[in-house]
Order: sequence, then C-alpha cells, then structure tokens
Amino acid sequence: MKKIEKMVRVTLLLTLFLGWGLLASAQSGGAPPPPPGGGHGGSTNQPTGGGPAPIGGGIAILLTLGAAYGGRKVYRYWQDQKEGLEE
Repeated sequence: MKKIEKMVRVTLLLTLFLGWGLLASAQSGGAPPPPPGGGHGGSTNQPTGGGPAPIGGGIAILLTLGAAYGGRKVYRYWQDQKEGLEE
C-alpha cells in the first residue's frame, strides 16, 4: 500500500512540475527578446563595474548557520547515545 501511495505522489509531483514547465514555455509567445540596454558594450568593450562586493557578511552568516547545524547534529547524536545507555 505504501508503494502505491509513493508512486501516486511521485507521479503527481512529476506531472505538476512538467505542467509548470510547459506553461512557462508557452508564456513566451514567440516574440523576439527586447534589445539590450544601452551603455554597456554598445560600441566598444567597457570594463565591468561593481567594484569590491562586500561578501564578508554572507560568509559569516553561512559559517554561523553551518556551526549551528553541526552542533544540532552532535547534540542529537549525544542524546541518542545517552538514551541507548539508559535502556
């Protein structure tokens, strides 16, 4: 019974995602894309802008989330080991 339920779920999700893909491609309508914006590379190669992007904050967030996730995994492992010894 569980195999049938799982197959129904997979089939439903697959149909849903394929339907969305077909719907999204149907929305384009075959019209040509708009012309590129002026200024960058219109007549000559121009240097890319942007300058030094501040990535320090993003790295700190990722490291913090990774440490919290690892700590949670260690804590759960420790709790499971503790429960195994009590039984």
